[in-house]
Amino acid sequence: MDVSKRTILAINGSASKGSSNLRLIEFLASQSSENFTWEIVDELAQLPHFSPELSLENTPESILVLRKCIENADAVLICTPEYIFSIPSGLKNLIEWCVSTVVFDKKPLGIITASASGEKGHEELQLIPFRVIKSYSS
Repeated sequence: MDVSKRTILAINGSASKGSSNLRLIEFLASQSSENFTWEIVDELAQLPHFSPELSLENTPESILVLRKCIENADAVLICTPEYIFSIPSGLKNLIEWCVSTVVFDKKPLGIITASASGEKGHEELQLIPFRVIKSYSS
């Protein structure tokens, strides 16, 4: 990893293999690789289901690793489709695992809703209080 570059953690909200959201993230990464180091989270379906009892104690290792990736990133980009007028369950699950933490605290956040329609999913994602983050979205 090039320490002179800022790191963007890109989260693919789609559960589909080879989704257009993943392709969009990969395109953005390829076009800006001279300026940024990109890390991509693409396996949300592999995360354990959220459990409030495990959120702070006995937290699964995969969640601890994911939280550390978010914490270490200079910025986060969420690229997601809209599923049934909402955000996908895997993305919601990831966010729920982070609610009791401050990993998103004051972290620049970009939101891309890459979907045929997407207005409702985008609105829902904007309503989530990622603590006191400064959110940039379009």
